[in-house]
Amino acid sequence: MKVLILAGGLGTRIYEESEIRPKPMVEIGGKPILWHIMKIYSHYGFNEFGILLGYKGHLIKEYFAHYYLYQSDVTFDLSNNTMSILNNSAEPWKVTLLDTGIESMTGGRIKRAQWFIGNEPFMLTYGDGVGDIDISKLVLFHKSHGKALTMTSVQPEGRFGAMDIQNDSRVSHFMEKPKGDSGWINAGFFVCQPKVFDYIKEGDQTVFEGNPIEQLTLDGELFAYKHNGFWKCMDTMRDKNQLNEMWNSNQAKWKIWE
Repeated sequence: MKVLILAGGLGTRIYEESEIRPKPMVEIGGKPILWHIMKIYSHYGFNEFGILLGYKGHLIKEYFAHYYLYQSDVTFDLSNNTMSILNNSAEPWKVTLLDTGIESMTGGRIKRAQWFIGNEPFMLTYGDGVGDIDISKLVLFHKSHGKALTMTSVQPEGRFGAMDIQNDSRVSHFMEKPKGDSGWINAGFFVCQPKVFDYIKEGDQTVFEGNPIEQLTLDGELFAYKHNGFWKCMDTMRDKNQLNEMWNSNQAKWKIWE
């Protein structure tokens, strides 16, 4: 199952960093938060990624173009212009970098990746959130209800899209970014059937968390996977600093890999 990661937004609320790099390239513990997200999926055996690029996407391309060098010891022999790779520690990842437009919204970026996904189920998440989510259990839950979309839900601050969840885990109401605390919120880490693409109807300006998710909800096609463990979104500099503090003090609960 392929994993799409939204990595093209402007990151305006963390402008101190996003002025010079795309938000998914902001570093936690010396590694882009994008790397941390990919490590979570890879821990569960999901190693094929589609990164949905936009703002300063060339920097993400450059990162993966040189990833082999970043992760290895290297000897350069300048006398004969040769390079030797030592102690390679690269990942088992296949990464496709998809240009999805500078100004595209989330739904528009996802729709542009339809050719890459084809007619298969896929996973989707944002390029700024980490958690100790059990991806295997998430996928099993998605398969159990047989509907179009599973959204991982958590219960932290009330800054994100909130929902009402019925006893059978069906979502009966979804509201993007309500004021104040509203219970369970959208944490990303979606599992999708390809029919989700059919709900993205407004071109590049489609906000996935708007009409598509609202209509999926009305059609009874959205289910929530309740995650009671750790999750945090790097939305501001304060969030970035907190995540770095967790990493540096060996309290990074999202680090589920060895």
